[in-house]
Amino acid sequence: MRGFTRFWLTALLLCFAGTAPAHAADCAKLASLMLPDTKITRAELVAAGTFEPPPSPFGPPLGAPPVSFKPLPAFCRVSATISPTPDSQIAIEVWMPAEHWNGKFVGTGNGVWAGQIGYGAMADPLTRFYAVAATDTGHAGTGFDSHFAIGHPDKLVDFGYRAVHEMTVKAKMLIAAYYGEGPKLSLWVSCSTGGRQGLMEAFRYPQDYDGISAMAPANPMTALMIQTVWTGYAALKDPQAALTPAKLEALHKAYLSACDAKDGVTDGFSSDPERCRFDPAVLRCKGKDGSDCLTAAQIATMRAVYGGVKNPRTGARIFAGFPPGSEQQVGLLMMGPAPFPVATTYMQDLVFKDPKWDFRSFDFDRDTVRARDAGSDVLDVPPLGLAPFFARGGKLLLSHGWSDGLIPAFNTIAFYKAVTSGPGATADSVRLFMAPGTCHCGGGDGPFLFDAMGAIDRWTTTGAAPDRVVASRPPGVPAMTRPLCPYPQTAHYTGSGSTGDATNFACRAAR
Repeated sequence: MRGFTRFWLTALLLCFAGTAPAHAADCAKLASLMLPDTKITRAELVAAGTFEPPPSPFGPPLGAPPVSFKPLPAFCRVSATISPTPDSQIAIEVWMPAEHWNGKFVGTGNGVWAGQIGYGAMADPLTRFYAVAATDTGHAGTGFDSHFAIGHPDKLVDFGYRAVHEMTVKAKMLIAAYYGEGPKLSLWVSCSTGGRQGLMEAFRYPQDYDGISAMAPANPMTALMIQTVWTGYAALKDPQAALTPAKLEALHKAYLSACDAKDGVTDGFSSDPERCRFDPAVLRCKGKDGSDCLTAAQIATMRAVYGGVKNPRTGARIFAGFPPGSEQQVGLLMMGPAPFPVATTYMQDLVFKDPKWDFRSFDFDRDTVRARDAGSDVLDVPPLGLAPFFARGGKLLLSHGWSDGLIPAFNTIAFYKAVTSGPGATADSVRLFMAPGTCHCGGGDGPFLFDAMGAIDRWTTTGAAPDRVVASRPPGVPAMTRPLCPYPQTAHYTGSGSTGDATNFACRAAR
């Protein structure tokens, strides 16, 4: 594939060298460009500050924050459909700055089951004069269900790994055609499903990207489906075991009361959840049930959520649970009448192939194997498969919020530990940064805004691995900065200065 891509890039350079990208005519030329298995449907120059995303019947992509497109510079917008198989219809967009291109390319990803192009995720790289690309992964949908894959194995493969690779290859061809040269650096920056997509690129196509930032990666995806069913099952199998939002909030406050100050600073979140033992039984109702206490059944629910998926026959833990501190968000998986649909549709559509399948029938002994076998070869990234990516100098920046209530933080820690125990992985090639008090892809009690794209760019460009990444809070809340540290180090207050200022914290190993 590498030789094939080089051939096409050379051909494109011969045909399009010497263009002046700032002119609309040069962008329009791309409409007639012939690329393998690809139909270009749009090639137009968009004036600065005028872009508006096309309306979607599904609303914005799941979890996408509001984005203003007014700051966008003028850019060449190319839309295309790629059909590597007869059943593939992979929509992509490639945006290229009309002027001041920095010579680099950024690939962006999706949330949950994808189904839409994430225009919002493309905005920040373009504003910083990167060329950027995105895809819907080969189907249209809300992201909540896997119906698109019923009877369409090629579409599952497109979602699992093929669409992002095809997008990347074609984007580089378009960049070479527009600017007269290909990107000197290619980066992947995304979260959740997008994080898994980045890991998959490193695993299956190690030549596609030089640096990959994968936050809260939804990997292994099949395990995550089982974990989600387990969490919902724990709360919903018995009406008496369910927790209300008020009870979850009381539980979160009890956790903070027990664990916040153990890092030496009382700041509304715990910097080191691994080293604080918390038992939800501290909120056991001493009399009548109330919104600020837990019944015995509810305590059992939370112990199951924290404890992880266990084999009912042997008692052995199969998959990790959610760390204490994630109560505010994990409730989304527990509010019924069934577990989170992203997981239940996987079971109904692809595992049991029965639209009437009931989560209460799931056997966490026998059915865990069935659930993994239904999609692991397409959806999961093995941690010991990244050696070729590291061998060519690839850099992997992992991150995860400790308060993530949709994807357990322990999943990424386990992946990191496995990766670093394998071939080719060193502190110069892979690092993990845990974000205290941060929910899924952002939000939460702690500082959660940090420049992942800048960090992976600097690392890949200079070769100097980051020894800390500074996170901040958004406007409108009390200002705070805090260093995120390379795992297993955590941030420790130096003893003087404001506890809201990252400069007064040092990264060090737990004592």
